[in-house]
Amino acid sequence: MLKIWGRSNSNNVKKVLWCAAEAGIAYERIDVGGAYGGLDRPEFAALNPNQTIPVVEDSDLVLWESNAIVRYIASRYAPGMLYADDPSRRALADLWMDWASLTFLPPFITIFQGLVRTPPAQRDMEAIDAAVARAARLLTIADDQLARQPYLSGASLGMGDIPLGVLIHAWFTLPIERPDLPNLARWYDQLLTRPAYQKLVAQPLS
Repeated sequence: MLKIWGRSNSNNVKKVLWCAAEAGIAYERIDVGGAYGGLDRPEFAALNPNQTIPVVEDSDLVLWESNAIVRYIASRYAPGMLYADDPSRRALADLWMDWASLTFLPPFITIFQGLVRTPPAQRDMEAIDAAVARAARLLTIADDQLARQPYLSGASLGMGDIPLGVLIHAWFTLPIERPDLPNLARWYDQLLTRPAYQKLVAQPLS
């Protein structure tokens, strides 16, 4: 059975849990990180020298880095579904995975940490407002893509939807001013109809 190390309220862990659920595979999750601690334990550092979550064990294979884990689960356990057979479609899914994690994530972190994990009196609202504006501009790019196809991955849900799909729940939940992006909203509404997304991703922010 797949073993997933990481706390369930971590956005990076949510990617892996959601992907595993969509792939229909059983897994065991072990709480570590955040309030649970344990990242500096020798046995965990032996699995991931970076001492970060998530970590996945699948038989003798140990993987860290959430996008790499999502790609592995999708390719091994959901080929032709989460992991496209066509190399061109797969490359576009890869593009959106990396865009969410490398381009959209930096302003998102500023917003999330500022509004969810920082006491009101200590918030840098100038930095938060600038990050909201930056994130909104970036999301027009995703909205434009979603005007042409139902999912970022194409005609159906795929691995390309998972990284941004995890973050977008907070975007639509946080108390911020959001531009009207109808295609992005439609995509988010579609994700909310999926039982695995409802259970594992669309949870109270913490």
